[in-house]
Amino acid sequence: MTSSSGVLVLAATPIGRVADAPPRLAEELATADVVAAEDTRRLKRLTGDLGVTVSGRIVSYFEGNESARTPLLVEALLAGERVLLVTDAGMPSVSDPGYRLVVAAVAADVHVTAVPGPSAVLTALAVSGLPVDRFCFEGFLPRKPGERSRRLVSLAKEERTMVFFEAPHRTEAALASMRDVFGPDRPGAVCRELTKTHEEVRRGPLADLVDWAAEGVRGEVTIVVAGAPAGPDLADDPASLLAAVAEREAAGVPRKEAIVEVAKRAGIPKREVYNLVHGS
Repeated sequence: MTSSSGVLVLAATPIGRVADAPPRLAEELATADVVAAEDTRRLKRLTGDLGVTVSGRIVSYFEGNESARTPLLVEALLAGERVLLVTDAGMPSVSDPGYRLVVAAVAADVHVTAVPGPSAVLTALAVSGLPVDRFCFEGFLPRKPGERSRRLVSLAKEERTMVFFEAPHRTEAALASMRDVFGPDRPGAVCRELTKTHEEVRRGPLADLVDWAAEGVRGEVTIVVAGAPAGPDLADDPASLLAAVAEREAAGVPRKEAIVEVAKRAGIPKREVYNLVHGS
């Protein structure tokens, strides 16, 4: 780190109640030379709620202008300025803008630090009632059904608890895909509006969660799903392979696609599953 360089500060912002804001957030907002915000209108509301006046420059920094703004922010850092990055909720760079700037700052030998605080990922994991000793965060699933299914198939053997973000209007479809790939009895939890007035956590097998979501889901959503149970390798169990294909067909997946998905999950050539299904 060069002696004249500034500091990049990633600051967590409330995911619900403003009272959850870490005490250091107000101090950093008031003293930073530059405040880079995902949404400057939300920043204005946040500073108003916190009773803070920003003394530094405010710049927008969101997905659409990350590429263009990152070099300018690095210039400010190399000039010795303290740059504070905040996103709409939670920790910057976790499914939010920030990663690109962190990489650029590290490459420029600039010090990077953080104001720890609210996190939808950890909050959902903690209240889900599912194992927390080992987990992975998968962010948002692809929007297109085929791509979403393929992503989930790649996670079929994952033994760690999985955490996903999802839009409310896609929650039912995402849960249905999880049910079809992971099985209807796989435990899960849908955490909605965490820390807010209408906070709700629905726990149960994926099949039940799909039925619940069919009535409509509102608000910010985080989905937690139990990992795959340890057991015999699917590739070594022909009966399980046949059952897995049949389960997907029953859910409306064409046989050819079901065979491909099961083969990927088992880590074996699709021809082996095809021959097993067709008795050849």
